[in-house]
Amino acid sequence: MKDVSREISKDLLKEVLQGSLDFHIHVAPDVEKKRIGDAYDLTLQAKESGMRGIVIKSHDYPTAPLAHLINRVIGGIEVVGGIALNTGVGGLNPDAVEVSAKLGAKVVWMPTNSSRAARRRKGLEQGIFILGEKGNVLPEVKEILSLVKQFDLVLCTGHLSKEEIFPLQDEALKMGIARFVLTHPLKGGGGPIDLKAQKEIAEKGAVVEHCFLATLSLSGRLDPSEIVEAIRLVGAERCLLSTDFGQLYNPPPSEGMRMMIATMLECGLSEKELALLVKENPCRLLNL
Repeated sequence: MKDVSREISKDLLKEVLQGSLDFHIHVAPDVEKKRIGDAYDLTLQAKESGMRGIVIKSHDYPTAPLAHLINRVIGGIEVVGGIALNTGVGGLNPDAVEVSAKLGAKVVWMPTNSSRAARRRKGLEQGIFILGEKGNVLPEVKEILSLVKQFDLVLCTGHLSKEEIFPLQDEALKMGIARFVLTHPLKGGGGPIDLKAQKEIAEKGAVVEHCFLATLSLSGRLDPSEIVEAIRLVGAERCLLSTDFGQLYNPPPSEGMRMMIATMLECGLSEKELALLVKENPCRLLNL
């Protein structure tokens, strides 16, 4: 039960927001939809909010060069780039991963909008599937994992199905990949991942990422208390909270962080747990 005796004040929200890192925001320009701001605007807003950093994501192009430029122009905050392995970069393309890593990327997302699971959920055909006929990860995926290990990148599951995630994690563990993120499992683009599976994946070393966007989704809103339940089952030390914001119909990501923190405090998470979820865990993943 929530501790109703604790007052959630503006000062408390400011204190928790200070030094936080949003692991998942979308910026303009974007191929498929309009965004609320570009990397420059959203970075300035995050800095003004006292945040430590942001990870900028595109479903269609690598963001490391953009992060490099923003870091040169705006100081006092860390902007991190990455690459999502969708058709815009050639899908499961080891060359694209290597180039991104050499340009400073720190995060690799497995296919998101181009994954077979995500496309099927939209009633579409085809899509990228990372497993072969015998259920093992494809050779090109192994090559990508080798690059993730070589460049010490963070590997995220993107919008893969549960069927694909377990073999991917097993192969990553064989290669000694230490930083593995299960992407928004409660309302994921590849289908929800049940709590038992989340716990199993986390117990093998993964960090479970919960995105606040799911609580505001136009396609059916997730009760924030379900995120709290999942975090409590897995343990805050194995989870992180991000916004996944950048949509025109939502506030800017920095305001989304404040909203998320306020909501999670209201739902019963403690200041100590939130410090892990929005500061320590995402910063540790990125070696910041």
